[in-house]
Amino acid sequence: MGLPAGVAGRVAAVHGAGALPERLRLYDGWAARYEQVPANRGAGDRGRPAPLPPPLSAVSLQDVAALEYRAPRLAAAALAFAFPAPPAGARLLDVACGTGLVARELHRHGFRCMHGVDGSAGMLERARSTGLYRQLQPCTLGPEPLPAPAEYYDAVTVVGALGPGQVPSTAVPELLRVTKPGGFLCLTTRSNPSNLGYKAELEAMLEGLVGQGACQKVLAQEVGRWEKATSEEESTQGNGYISGVVYIYRKCPVPPLEEG
Repeated sequence: MGLPAGVAGRVAAVHGAGALPERLRLYDGWAARYEQVPANRGAGDRGRPAPLPPPLSAVSLQDVAALEYRAPRLAAAALAFAFPAPPAGARLLDVACGTGLVARELHRHGFRCMHGVDGSAGMLERARSTGLYRQLQPCTLGPEPLPAPAEYYDAVTVVGALGPGQVPSTAVPELLRVTKPGGFLCLTTRSNPSNLGYKAELEAMLEGLVGQGACQKVLAQEVGRWEKATSEEESTQGNGYISGVVYIYRKCPVPPLEEG
């Protein structure tokens, strides 16, 4: 498979954990190895623009690099492409933000006002050290609602946490609740065999909301080499990788185009 045994074991442990407290404990322990980035503490929290973080090629990554995990880069690029205006003033919520991988990619596309939530204190501490978030709060979406008022964010992202035992598909309406009319949801999930049931539930939930007029689909982009598989059984096409998908949905009502 070409994936170090330690990395495969950590990924399998996190995805295979049963009860939520055990899963969060594993994430806390994984935070130090998930990635390593130079500290830039507090710049974003003090309200000043955070300096551009180093490119991924210059960052000392550990497990993320070994997995060849592409979801943050692909999701950020898709959201930036869909966004109708320069995003510097847009307010964005990064749900299950982890160590800040998505924020780093969004920053490169011009997003500057980013808030994050995560259920793991260890991951939040790593995210805080990037200086890219204006605000970070503990929240485990599913058991808990998002700590934000209705129609507050121009965009909401959930990258890497939509799967069995993580953020439930039933939480999508809560994501829409905190999104402004005309704002965007950017979601990702995996397409490997053990995640197909969850993916079907997620897509059914999204299509149900479309049918209710709550949102409209902008993009569903399937990607072949999403990340390295942790076993031959999980390899989507027998090539050592699993596939995944990026979804972009827009909350209704969508504002009309300005005449110009």
